[in-house]
Amino acid sequence: MSVLELNAADQTVTVSASCSCAELYAALPPGLLPPVPPLELPGGVGGLVTRGGFGQLFFFSADVLGLTFYSPSGRRIQAGGRTVKNVQGYDLTRLFVGSFGALGELEQVTLRLRPGHWSAWTGPGGPEALEQLPAQARFGWLDRMAAPDLQLRVLFTGPVSSTVTGNATGAGTFADAGTFAGAEPVTQVEDWSARFPRGLGVATGPAAQVQDARFGWSDGGARPDVPPLFQRLAESL
Repeated sequence: MSVLELNAADQTVTVSASCSCAELYAALPPGLLPPVPPLELPGGVGGLVTRGGFGQLFFFSADVLGLTFYSPSGRRIQAGGRTVKNVQGYDLTRLFVGSFGALGELEQVTLRLRPGHWSAWTGPGGPEALEQLPAQARFGWLDRMAAPDLQLRVLFTGPVSSTVTGNATGAGTFADAGTFAGAEPVTQVEDWSARFPRGLGVATGPAAQVQDARFGWSDGGARPDVPPLFQRLAESL
């Protein structure tokens, strides 16, 4: 089983690193949302945690409550737990999130769930629109592989009351109904894994096939350079 434990009352879920986003969404009761987008990417939930998330417009690591991983030396390490205030000593949970595997291989992870219902849309958009998303937008990214223009993907968790301008040509708005000009709804968890057969790697400039608020992403396993101090921590585990 990929979903190891679901506690709807405490709004937490524990999954294996191999759990797909589709499996996670299917296992949750209506009204609870995970901190990962309804989009299947290489590595599933574990890959998202290792990369530090994808497309999120919030502090992703705060919604990762605990995890278990195998360090480079082969030690099995448990960090955090199923409560918010559970930090003792080094906060290895926060350090692991976004470490791109430098601290080891993830085994399982506990995520915080949030109340809400998602509504996703895709339509013409560019970097300006990505920077001006309203507060209700929980995820947003640019699809640079869409033809003929850039496509902006946005996932909302509530009604949109803000108006936002900007797309590839400088036009377009978000409407009060939660859509934006020329947008079409996305009603299911999409599978983009085939786009990235070599894994979802970090890229810049034209090489970026997908762009979110933090990184450009491309097919390939490249990761950001590991700072020397972080590398020393990895070697000590």
